[in-house]
Amino acid sequence: MSDHAFDNVYALSDEQLRQLDEAEELMLRGELGKAEALLLGMLEHDEECIPVMANLGHLYGRYLSEFENAVAWYDKVLLLEPDNAWARDARRRYLRYIE
Repeated sequence: MSDHAFDNVYALSDEQLRQLDEAEELMLRGELGKAEALLLGMLEHDEECIPVMANLGHLYGRYLSEFENAVAWYDKVLLLEPDNAWARDARRRYLRYIE
């Protein structure tokens, strides 16, 4: 595995890291359907990949304003990792739009 400027705490492969970078670039360019397809495809290989689920929450909340979907993805992250403060805060941010 190549060197990264961060701790790869989820033990993601280089390919997973590349795909996450690509999905984030697609979101920034407004190619939201492609980003969604890429992220969902990644879950077919690892259905409990927290970074992918968190990125889906981000995609649905920030870019698509599908707040219920965003909250659902953050719920999945928090089931696997209850102490994930970033997911908890993001979930709270989008939950206010659907309550």
